[in-house]
Amino acid sequence: MRNAIDIGNDFIITTDNSGGIGEKPGDVISVSDHMTAFFAARVTLLEQWAANAEPVTILIHNFSGSESWEKYVQGVEDLFQEAGLEIPTITGSSETNMDLTQSAVAVTMIGKKNPALLHEDVQWFTYGTPLVGNEVTEHANKIANLRKIREAMDIGIVKRLWPVGSRGILAEAREMTRNDKLSVESVVDVVKSAGPATVVIVGIPTSKINNAYSHFGGLLNELYME
Repeated sequence: MRNAIDIGNDFIITTDNSGGIGEKPGDVISVSDHMTAFFAARVTLLEQWAANAEPVTILIHNFSGSESWEKYVQGVEDLFQEAGLEIPTITGSSETNMDLTQSAVAVTMIGKKNPALLHEDVQWFTYGTPLVGNEVTEHANKIANLRKIREAMDIGIVKRLWPVGSRGILAEAREMTRNDKLSVESVVDVVKSAGPATVVIVGIPTSKINNAYSHFGGLLNELYME
């Protein structure tokens, strides 16, 4: 559980935002509004999974103008379709009084916690490649696949999940273990930004490691922590 907030009665809130990325002339990175919302929703969904929750409602906070709304909605819907999930109710609001020079959007999800997982010893791995900025679109085949993650969770291959963002694998592993002295080693760069959670840290039961390699393929790499 990273930025997730437990508001009681098993409801979990997670969120992610994006600024200066989109279709406006002043944006730092020029991509479609659809793609911007897709990846913001990706991070927010992974935050739900990290908290052992599933989203039931989605809020889109659109600061880019009314013309961006439908593109943002479609991006969120496509994210859920890629993950093989039902699309929750989507609502939100758009800034229409002020015309901003850069794009900005936030995606918030309200989710419901699943039954508590039984404690099980796991071995830690990373799945995916750290990518940021234009690398995300240029190397899309190196991004952790949400449908594969969902399937692995459903069949017990993945027992723990922790998305990696802009701080990189090392910082996230330290937060996950609550050990700011932790050292980690991996064949992938552990300090590079993983942008919109192009990498996740996964905890895999030792009895399922061979299954995990078969399921995830070459993007699964052991993470050595001490």
